[in-house]
Amino acid sequence: MTFMENGSQVNEFILTGLTDVPELQVPMFIIFTLIYLITLIGNLGIVTLISSESCLHTPMYFFLSNLSLVDFGYSSAVTPKVMAGLLTGDKFISYNGCATQLFFVASFVSTESFLLASMAYDRHAAICKPLYYTTTMTSMVCAHLTSGAYTYGFLVSSIVIGSMFSLSFCKSNIIHHFFCDIPPLLVLSCSDTHIIELVVFILGSLNTFFLFLVIFTSYLLIFITILKINSTEGHQKAFSTCASHLTTVSIFYGTIMFMYFQPSSSHSMDTDKIVSVFYTMVIPMLNPLVYSLRNKDVKNAFRKAVRGRRIQLDLFFLREKI
Repeated sequence: MTFMENGSQVNEFILTGLTDVPELQVPMFIIFTLIYLITLIGNLGIVTLISSESCLHTPMYFFLSNLSLVDFGYSSAVTPKVMAGLLTGDKFISYNGCATQLFFVASFVSTESFLLASMAYDRHAAICKPLYYTTTMTSMVCAHLTSGAYTYGFLVSSIVIGSMFSLSFCKSNIIHHFFCDIPPLLVLSCSDTHIIELVVFILGSLNTFFLFLVIFTSYLLIFITILKINSTEGHQKAFSTCASHLTTVSIFYGTIMFMYFQPSSSHSMDTDKIVSVFYTMVIPMLNPLVYSLRNKDVKNAFRKAVRGRRIQLDLFFLREKI
C-alpha cells in the first residue's frame, strides 16, 4: 500500500484499457473473446493430445505440453480482465490484484524463455548426437529442466514484484495500459526508479540474452551438423523438426526485445499496448497453431485421436440401438 501526494492511500489502480471509443469496444470484445477461446482450445488441446497419445510421449512433446500450459497461463492472467473491461467498462484493479497480475505475467514469460531454451537443447541432442539421445534426454533430465523453468520463472517474478511494489506511487493511480506492466507502473512512481530499472535490465538480460545464447548456440551446432548431411531428404527431415520451434522463438524473442529493451524515455504507451497485445494474447494463440500445422507427428496423432473418438461414438450409439 502506497500513498499519493494528497495523503490518500493507493488501494486500487485504473487501467485506461485499449480504447476509449465506445463504438470499438464491442467489436474488440468479440475479437479478444475469439482469440482467448482459440488459445484455450489450442493449448489445452495440445496438452490433452500429448498426454493421451503414447506416440507423443517424448522429451520434445513433454516440453511442448508445458509450453502450452504456460501460454494458457499468461494469456489467462491478462485476457479475461481485458474482456471484462470492454464488456462492462470496469477499468479498476486493486493494488494487490495489480501485483498478482504482474507476478503471473512475469513468471510465465520467464518460464517460457527457459522452456524454449530447453527445447533448443533437446533438438541439439536429437540432431547432433542421435545415438546418445535416449541417454542424454532421460525423463529425469526433462523433469529437472522443466521444474527448473518454473522455479526460475517464479524466482525472477518474485524479485521483480518485490522491487516494483516497494516503490511509492504518488503521481497518479491511472495506468495507461490494459494490464499491470512494468513500464507504465514506473511512470506512476515518485520514488527513485534507477535501481528497479537496473534490476529489470539485469533480469531481462539474463532472461533474454543468456537463454537466447543457449538457443543460438544449439541451432548453430544443429546447422553445422545439417550441412554435413549428404542427402536432401536428411536436410528436410532435420529442418522440419526445428521449423516450429524456430518460428516460436523468433516471434517470442523479437517481441520481448522490442518491448523491454528500449530506454524508458523512448517508450510510447500506444506502441507498448500494441506490442503487449501481441505477446500476451496473440503469441499464446499462435503457438499451438504453429506446432500443429507444421508438425506431422501432432497432425497424425490428432487424426488418430479423432478416429478413435469416432469409433467410440459409433460403438456407443450401436449399444444404445441394441
